[in-house]
Amino acid sequence: MKKGIHPEYVECSVTCACGNKFTTMSNKSEVRIDICNECHPFFTGSEKIVDAAGRVEKFKKKYNLK
Repeated sequence: MKKGIHPEYVECSVTCACGNKFTTMSNKSEVRIDICNECHPFFTGSEKIVDAAGRVEKFKKKYNLK
């Protein structure tokens, strides 16, 4: 690596809109995010499938899924 052209790599404090805070490494000292692993529907299990046309049921019926 060339010297003097790369940004400083520092400890970063990350704050989510839900209130979750954690630290990582980045070239910025502070980052604010809208969604994290504590509030994302995929990780919390509150994920909902919006299906107005019945495509999910049609797929499950086609492949004999429960």
